[in-house]
Amino acid sequence: MTWDFVNVNGPYGGVTEGPAWDGGGLLFTHIPTSRIMRFDPASRSSSVVRSDTNHANGLMLDPGGHLYACEGDARRVVRYEPDGGVTVLADSFEGKRFNIPNDLAIDLQGRVWFTDPYYEGAAGAWSQDRANKNLDHDSVYRLDPQPGGSWSIARVTFDTTRPNGLLFSLDHSTLYVAQSGRNPDEKRQLRGYPVQADGSLGPGRVLHDFGEYRGIDGMVLDTDGNIVATAGYRQGGPGPMIYVFAPSGEVLETHPLEVDRPTNCSFGGPDLTTLYVTTGDGHLLRAFTERRGRLLYPPQS
Repeated sequence: MTWDFVNVNGPYGGVTEGPAWDGGGLLFTHIPTSRIMRFDPASRSSSVVRSDTNHANGLMLDPGGHLYACEGDARRVVRYEPDGGVTVLADSFEGKRFNIPNDLAIDLQGRVWFTDPYYEGAAGAWSQDRANKNLDHDSVYRLDPQPGGSWSIARVTFDTTRPNGLLFSLDHSTLYVAQSGRNPDEKRQLRGYPVQADGSLGPGRVLHDFGEYRGIDGMVLDTDGNIVATAGYRQGGPGPMIYVFAPSGEVLETHPLEVDRPTNCSFGGPDLTTLYVTTGDGHLLRAFTERRGRLLYPPQS
């Protein structure tokens, strides 16, 4: 089946990211203006729901509907509170500021997992200069909620260079990580890491290798356990594309896009069969599909 993508909002100019369905509309970030927008499918218009988000990128709703974000400019992972407040989960590791927190996933125990790559320019003017990179690694971390509201942190990858999107398998036994390097010596791969009983990750397995071309940025799961991912660009290779991968990494489908540099995607709509896609130029694309998304929120039967 061909997916017919239509631009339903934007382009805003600059990167849109972090699509998250809230049950009736789609939340997404416009990184350059530090805003979280909400798209209303009925009116096909968007409104600003939060400003001054410090170049927030990835968003995630937990099963209770609480919104979490990676704020790249503030170099921290946060939870946005209903009263407008912000709770900081973490902003450093072993005494050093994070790089530029990018994307996140939440597991069934309420633990927050996030990627922390350093992409030049991803968080404003200061981030153009790699001298501002304090950590000597780009890793995936796990935040565990503690009594009293604090969070402990653990580094869980030791072989990543600029990890990007991340996603749990249906049974949460595997963490999929997009290894999305920019430089020739960095890999562009979809990897699967087994989640151990203690919350650590076992050795990663390469499920798909994109070679020299732009790999996965963001991804979402469907109810069959397949990975729907944004990847590619017009500079080379197959071009901008939505991929559907089986859990094994087999490519089940590809859906070319007319718009360049898709950044992330999420399912939405009344039955979670509508796929929304954000882009590097600030579009919000939409296609009606035969697949159904598996989201933590809203609760699914």
